[in-house]
Amino acid sequence: MEYAGFNGFLGTRASFMLDVVFLAMFAVMPALIWSVWLVRYRRNYLWHKRVQLALAAVLAVTVVIFEVDIRVHGWRERAEASPYYGTPTQPGIVFTVLYVHLFFAVSTAILWTLVVVRALRRFPSPPVPSEHSASHLLWGRLAAIDMGLTTVTGWTFYYLAFAA
Repeated sequence: MEYAGFNGFLGTRASFMLDVVFLAMFAVMPALIWSVWLVRYRRNYLWHKRVQLALAAVLAVTVVIFEVDIRVHGWRERAEASPYYGTPTQPGIVFTVLYVHLFFAVSTAILWTLVVVRALRRFPSPPVPSEHSASHLLWGRLAAIDMGLTTVTGWTFYYLAFAA
């Protein structure tokens, strides 16, 4: 079947950008874990900052391009063939999983933005532990957990909507 936009490359009904975001999270999560490891076990605050800023920039650009693609070309037509899509009168689990994913995705974007902006404003340059460290640790952990939940729910949505 022909769909609007560019078809993906993973052999599912997903669009090119859905495939990009799906695969990108396989790189983002290990990079996030590595960044936390750098600061926690190596006390390498500068590299932690660099990795976090790079991740934030790459994700921001990717999410903007992804959102433009979704707004222009949509996703529902590609997902309708899924046995989990449902009917017009009885939406399937695809929608429930999408709403849960969107909750985590939006909260992650807000949390991560706040954590990065506050860190840039409150840590000295070059970064070292300061009075902001305890707050940064708390909110950074919440943002990292939220990113993990965004990733898992995104992968679940991708599978249910486009691969099943």
